[in-house]
Amino acid sequence: MSEALLAFAAMLALTFLRVPIAFAMGTVGIGGIALMKGWAPAMAMATQVTYETGFSYLFSVVPLFILMGTFVTRAGMAEELYATCYAFIGHLRGGLAMATIAACGGFGAICGSSLATAATMSQVAMPQMRKFGYSNALGAGCIAAGGTLGILIPPSTVLVLYGIITSTSIGKLFAAGVLPGLVGIFFYAMAVQWTTWRDPKAGPPGERLSWKARLATLHGVGAFLALGAALAVLARLHVIQADDALVLGAFGTMVLAFVYRGVISVIALFTLVMGGIYGGIFTPTEAAGVGATGAFAFALARRKLSFKSLLGVLTEAARTTSMLFVILIGAMMFANYINYTSMPGDLRDFVNRFALSPITVIAAICVIYIVLGCVLESISMILLTVPVFYPLVQHLGYDLVWFGVIVVVVTEISLITPPVGMNVFVLRTLLPEVPTGTVFRGVLPFIVADFFRLSLLVAFPVISLLLPRYMG
Repeated sequence: MSEALLAFAAMLALTFLRVPIAFAMGTVGIGGIALMKGWAPAMAMATQVTYETGFSYLFSVVPLFILMGTFVTRAGMAEELYATCYAFIGHLRGGLAMATIAACGGFGAICGSSLATAATMSQVAMPQMRKFGYSNALGAGCIAAGGTLGILIPPSTVLVLYGIITSTSIGKLFAAGVLPGLVGIFFYAMAVQWTTWRDPKAGPPGERLSWKARLATLHGVGAFLALGAALAVLARLHVIQADDALVLGAFGTMVLAFVYRGVISVIALFTLVMGGIYGGIFTPTEAAGVGATGAFAFALARRKLSFKSLLGVLTEAARTTSMLFVILIGAMMFANYINYTSMPGDLRDFVNRFALSPITVIAAICVIYIVLGCVLESISMILLTVPVFYPLVQHLGYDLVWFGVIVVVVTEISLITPPVGMNVFVLRTLLPEVPTGTVFRGVLPFIVADFFRLSLLVAFPVISLLLPRYMG
């Protein structure tokens, strides 16, 4: 185990010396194997990992979901989501903050990126909260915390990477993320209520809209529900096959999204992607391709795309994909070295020797993630640690789908904890008038809410595993 611990120390030292984490992990991985096996095996390993990662069909799901999220952002769906949420709960105390969190959850369901969700909602929601006198701490805090939902509510790039590393079904991971994501929205709403209970001036009520105005934001939802009900009845009566009903439903939701605007577009795209995976029609890679095509069509129908903006979208998606793949390649090189050492076996022997209860081990892993999250970026942290921890968790008899949800929830906490809370620094860049300390103060109630949610998910695994049991 000493070799592995020295490797972690060397990697962290390089990171603190401002070496990009991808190169730090790759350098230590290659160097470690060279010391153990020789330079020829080390170079062969580096070449093989780079080639297989770049040409893997399974990894193609990553750029497609990133492209889908980029088109969704360009199509302006965040504004439509926020308008609907605001119409129904904006008039409550702290209602605009709760509407922001709900909109973040919905936007995360079609975007899959925490940083993109936080960045987009800062431009959509913050002006409205300022208009009604919300404190900067609550406004920025709810956006930063709500943005973290983007990496849990499917489709999620982080869950895709976890599934690839652990050879776990990506479709089941997506299904497992739905209920914990809804639980997260509920706990964040409770954090808003607690904040406004302590200081009512922090989140005064917004404008109360008439029921006619509220229902107008749901224009087209009735047609969507009628389509779903009709297809369900036809399938139940065996007029059409269940698979055919799902295909017709997918195309029907696409058509409705062009006919009706507003929140129906979000429902349509989420149903198209997740319904196809859940029903067994699409593989995750095929669903990502369909989702990216649908998001492109929505942006085109809303006249949000010109040749220049399309080039910008493709460039942004390519840049993000390149960054992720470089980190992924470096992490896999590092993981290969760790697997050459005795660390995975030593960890299992340590647990067996001291007869540690499985829940104690899970709690210790969560603490390690929270500590690492204070100094490491979320995706790098997952790619670095999951190859070490998942064999131990599997040895203890835990479901890897459940563990994936736990890892992502802990990672969500790291996105808003000091000193390296990525969502906080995104907001600091987009809202330069709000001090960093104010944003961190605003996210504190949401961090507490996250700890309550994490405890609930650890204590009751059924919350995460209920939907995957019914996967097609």
